[in-house]
Amino acid sequence: MMEMLTIIQQNGMLFLMGQYPNGPLGGVLCTLLVSVLAIVFALPLGVILSVARISPYRWLRWPATAWVYVLRGIPLLMVVFWTYFCLPLLLGHTLSGFGTMLVTLVIYESAYIAEIVRAGIQALPPGQYEASRALGMSYSRTFRLVILPQALYNMLPSLVSQLVSIIKDSTLGYVINVPELTFAANQVNNQLLTKPFQVFAIVALSYYVICFSLTWLANRLERRIAEKRSRSHPVSSPTSSALLVTKPVVEE
Repeated sequence: MMEMLTIIQQNGMLFLMGQYPNGPLGGVLCTLLVSVLAIVFALPLGVILSVARISPYRWLRWPATAWVYVLRGIPLLMVVFWTYFCLPLLLGHTLSGFGTMLVTLVIYESAYIAEIVRAGIQALPPGQYEASRALGMSYSRTFRLVILPQALYNMLPSLVSQLVSIIKDSTLGYVINVPELTFAANQVNNQLLTKPFQVFAIVALSYYVICFSLTWLANRLERRIAEKRSRSHPVSSPTSSALLVTKPVVEE
């Protein structure tokens, strides 16, 4: 334990922010930055895919379904390599490791976010859609103003949980030299040479603290949403139900 504290004391800034300001931003801050940016950019793409997945139009539904099934059926490492080698050919210039990993996570996580949002949309009562259409709202306006706000609010805990998965997936950036936490730990390990267990125990503890905090936040959000939903839709008592059933109908 004392050795771990000594390593943190001597290399804490490298674990936290890499070589910044004398080099690229790295460590924990790089991991959090690429993960947060990934979910921010993947969310709109996931929403578009989810709406296309439940669209009545085949020319929208089939490509979106293929996108989701293909990306969810292959390892993330394969997408990392495809992005790393194919993206420079398409753009005509190379990207940094950070940019490559960000594009990879946006593409890959959009498939998972699409399924999260689709589940949130389909969990809403059908009366929401029918009432909006009865008021004369168009299909797109109904989804934009009525369906999606409710679905995204209900899916907040799942989106936070998906951020946890993205943070853990970002460790694969090590293979393309993204200076995230695992890459910084390897730099420290190469300097010390004799304490790999202590170094990577610090990394494991760091990921645990970050992911546990976000999981706790997701559970809090889930409880708060459930409480708000129960207040909005209170369960009727047996007495009131009986009164409703036995109330006589007055004929004119």
